Amino acid sequence: MASAVGTTEHAAPAPALRRLYLIRFVFAAAWAVLLLVSGSDLTAGAKLLLFVYPAFDVGAAVVDARSASTTGPVKGLYVNMAISALAAVGVAIASASGVADVLRVWGAWAVVSGLVQLLVGVARRSMGGQWPMILSGGISVLAGASFFRTAAQDDPKLTALAGYAVLGGIFFLASSIRMSRSAPRS
Repeated sequence: MASAVGTTEHAAPAPALRRLYLIRFVFAAAWAVLLLVSGSDLTAGAKLLLFVYPAFDVGAAVVDARSASTTGPVKGLYVNMAISALAAVGVAIASASGVADVLRVWGAWAVVSGLVQLLVGVARRSMGGQWPMILSGGISVLAGASFFRTAAQDDPKLTALAGYAVLGGIFFLASSIRMSRSAPRS
Protein backbone atom coordinates (compact mmCIF):
# COMPACT_ATOMS: atom_id res chain seq x y z
CA MET A 1 0.00 0.00 0.00
CA ALA A 2 1.50 3.36 -1.03
CA SER A 3 0.96 6.69 0.62
CA ALA A 4 1.49 10.28 -0.45
CA VAL A 5 4.90 10.22 1.20
CA GLY A 6 6.15 6.96 -0.20
CA THR A 7 5.73 3.28 -0.30
CA THR A 8 4.94 1.41 2.88
CA GLU A 9 5.61 -2.08 1.62
CA HIS A 10 9.07 -3.08 2.73
CA ALA A 11 10.89 -6.31 3.08
CA ALA A 12 13.22 -6.77 6.03
CA PRO A 13 14.86 -3.59 7.32
CA ALA A 14 17.81 -2.68 5.15
CA PRO A 15 21.20 -3.03 6.83
CA ALA A 16 22.22 0.12 4.94
CA LEU A 17 19.50 2.11 6.69
CA ARG A 18 20.55 0.79 10.10
CA ARG A 19 24.15 1.81 9.35
CA LEU A 20 23.02 5.23 8.11
CA TYR A 21 21.06 5.80 11.31
CA LEU A 22 24.12 4.86 13.36
CA ILE A 23 26.31 7.25 11.34
CA ARG A 24 23.74 9.99 11.84
CA PHE A 25 23.88 9.43 15.60
CA VAL A 26 27.68 9.71 15.67
CA PHE A 27 27.63 12.80 13.45
CA ALA A 28 24.97 14.53 15.56
CA ALA A 29 26.85 13.85 18.80
CA ALA A 30 30.18 15.06 17.38
CA TRP A 31 28.52 18.12 15.83
CA ALA A 32 26.86 19.05 19.11
CA VAL A 33 30.14 18.82 21.02
CA LEU A 34 31.88 20.99 18.42
CA LEU A 35 29.07 23.56 18.56
CA LEU A 36 29.22 23.69 22.35
CA VAL A 37 32.99 24.10 22.25
CA SER A 38 32.69 26.93 19.72
CA GLY A 39 30.34 28.85 22.03
CA SER A 40 27.40 31.04 21.14
CA ASP A 41 29.28 33.58 19.05
CA LEU A 42 28.96 33.35 15.29
CA THR A 43 32.62 32.71 14.60
CA ALA A 44 33.76 31.35 11.25
CA GLY A 45 33.87 27.86 12.82
CA ALA A 46 30.35 28.15 14.22
CA LYS A 47 29.05 29.39 10.86
CA LEU A 48 30.65 26.42 9.14
CA LEU A 49 29.13 24.02 11.66
CA LEU A 50 25.70 25.61 11.19
CA PHE A 51 25.97 25.13 7.43
CA VAL A 52 27.35 21.58 7.66
CA TYR A 53 24.50 20.15 9.75
CA PRO A 54 21.70 20.65 7.17
CA ALA A 55 24.16 19.89 4.35
CA PHE A 56 24.92 16.54 6.02
CA ASP A 57 21.18 15.97 6.24
CA VAL A 58 20.98 16.37 2.45
CA GLY A 59 23.73 13.78 1.98
CA ALA A 60 22.09 11.38 4.42
CA ALA A 61 18.77 11.71 2.60
CA VAL A 62 20.51 10.96 -0.71
CA VAL A 63 22.05 7.79 0.75
CA ASP A 64 18.70 6.87 2.30
CA ALA A 65 16.88 7.38 -1.02
CA ARG A 66 19.41 5.22 -2.86
CA SER A 67 19.05 2.40 -0.36
CA ALA A 68 15.26 2.74 -0.49
CA SER A 69 15.27 2.24 -4.26
CA THR A 70 15.01 -1.52 -3.76
CA THR A 71 11.70 -1.11 -1.96
CA GLY A 72 10.45 1.84 -3.96
CA PRO A 73 11.32 5.52 -3.74
CA VAL A 74 10.22 7.48 -0.71
CA LYS A 75 9.04 10.87 -1.94
CA GLY A 76 9.46 12.42 1.49
CA LEU A 77 13.22 11.90 1.24
CA TYR A 78 13.33 14.03 -1.90
CA VAL A 79 11.31 16.72 -0.15
CA ASN A 80 13.72 16.50 2.78
CA MET A 81 16.70 16.96 0.45
CA ALA A 82 15.22 20.17 -0.92
CA ILE A 83 14.24 21.51 2.51
CA SER A 84 17.64 20.75 4.00
CA ALA A 85 19.49 22.29 1.04
CA LEU A 86 17.41 25.44 1.46
CA ALA A 87 18.13 25.39 5.19
CA ALA A 88 21.90 25.14 4.60
CA VAL A 89 21.79 28.17 2.31
CA GLY A 90 19.37 30.00 4.61
CA VAL A 91 21.55 29.42 7.68
CA ALA A 92 24.64 30.60 5.79
CA ILE A 93 22.84 33.81 4.82
CA ALA A 94 21.26 34.30 8.25
CA SER A 95 24.59 33.85 10.02
CA ALA A 96 25.64 37.22 8.60
CA SER A 97 22.72 38.84 10.46
CA GLY A 98 23.09 37.24 13.88
CA VAL A 99 22.13 34.41 16.17
CA ALA A 100 18.43 35.35 16.25
CA ASP A 101 18.10 35.04 12.48
CA VAL A 102 19.99 31.73 12.51
CA LEU A 103 17.57 30.41 15.13
CA ARG A 104 14.58 31.52 13.03
CA VAL A 105 15.86 29.74 9.93
CA TRP A 106 16.79 26.67 11.97
CA GLY A 107 13.36 26.74 13.61
CA ALA A 108 11.58 26.84 10.25
CA TRP A 109 13.75 23.97 9.03
CA ALA A 110 13.08 21.95 12.20
CA VAL A 111 9.32 22.37 11.84
CA VAL A 112 9.11 21.45 8.14
CA SER A 113 11.71 18.67 8.19
CA GLY A 114 10.16 17.30 11.38
CA LEU A 115 6.82 16.99 9.63
CA VAL A 116 8.49 15.23 6.70
CA GLN A 117 10.39 12.88 9.06
CA LEU A 118 7.16 12.04 10.85
CA LEU A 119 5.41 11.23 7.55
CA VAL A 120 8.33 9.14 6.26
CA GLY A 121 8.44 7.24 9.57
CA VAL A 122 4.72 6.52 9.35
CA ALA A 123 5.13 5.34 5.74
CA ARG A 124 7.96 3.01 6.83
CA ARG A 125 6.20 1.52 9.86
CA SER A 126 6.24 -1.93 8.31
CA MET A 127 10.07 -1.89 8.27
CA GLY A 128 10.16 -1.85 12.04
CA GLY A 129 12.18 0.52 14.18
CA GLN A 130 10.35 3.61 12.96
CA TRP A 131 8.62 4.73 16.16
CA PRO A 132 11.71 6.67 17.26
CA MET A 133 11.69 8.43 13.87
CA ILE A 134 8.00 9.27 14.23
CA LEU A 135 8.55 10.65 17.73
CA SER A 136 11.65 12.53 16.59
CA GLY A 137 9.69 14.18 13.79
CA GLY A 138 7.02 15.35 16.21
CA ILE A 139 9.58 16.62 18.70
CA SER A 140 11.41 18.42 15.89
CA VAL A 141 8.25 20.39 15.14
CA LEU A 142 8.00 21.43 18.80
CA ALA A 143 11.72 22.23 18.98
CA GLY A 144 11.43 24.40 15.87
CA ALA A 145 8.73 26.44 17.55
CA SER A 146 10.95 26.83 20.63
CA PHE A 147 13.78 28.17 18.44
CA PHE A 148 11.46 30.99 17.36
CA ARG A 149 10.83 31.81 21.04
CA THR A 150 14.56 31.69 21.79
CA ALA A 151 15.25 34.01 18.84
CA ALA A 152 12.92 36.59 20.39
CA GLN A 153 14.95 36.75 23.62
CA ASP A 154 17.33 39.61 24.33
CA ASP A 155 20.47 37.50 24.05
CA PRO A 156 19.66 34.29 22.14
CA LYS A 157 22.19 31.44 22.29
CA LEU A 158 23.10 28.73 19.81
CA THR A 159 23.49 26.10 22.55
CA ALA A 160 19.87 24.95 22.15
CA LEU A 161 20.84 23.65 18.71
CA ALA A 162 23.36 21.29 20.30
CA GLY A 163 20.63 19.74 22.45
CA TYR A 164 18.40 19.42 19.39
CA ALA A 165 21.17 17.59 17.49
CA VAL A 166 21.91 15.23 20.39
CA LEU A 167 18.26 14.36 20.89
CA GLY A 168 17.81 13.74 17.16
CA GLY A 169 20.94 11.58 17.18
CA ILE A 170 19.60 9.54 20.09
CA PHE A 171 16.42 8.87 18.14
CA PHE A 172 18.50 7.69 15.15
CA LEU A 173 20.45 5.38 17.47
CA ALA A 174 17.24 4.03 19.00
CA SER A 175 15.79 3.40 15.55
CA SER A 176 18.96 1.62 14.43
CA ILE A 177 18.86 -0.62 17.51
CA ARG A 178 15.14 -1.36 17.08
CA MET A 179 15.66 -2.20 13.40
CA SER A 180 18.50 -4.58 14.36
CA ARG A 181 16.19 -6.32 16.81
CA SER A 182 13.38 -6.61 14.31
CA ALA A 183 15.64 -7.91 11.53
CA PRO A 184 14.92 -11.50 10.59
CA ARG A 185 17.44 -13.97 12.01
CA SER A 186 19.11 -16.36 9.60
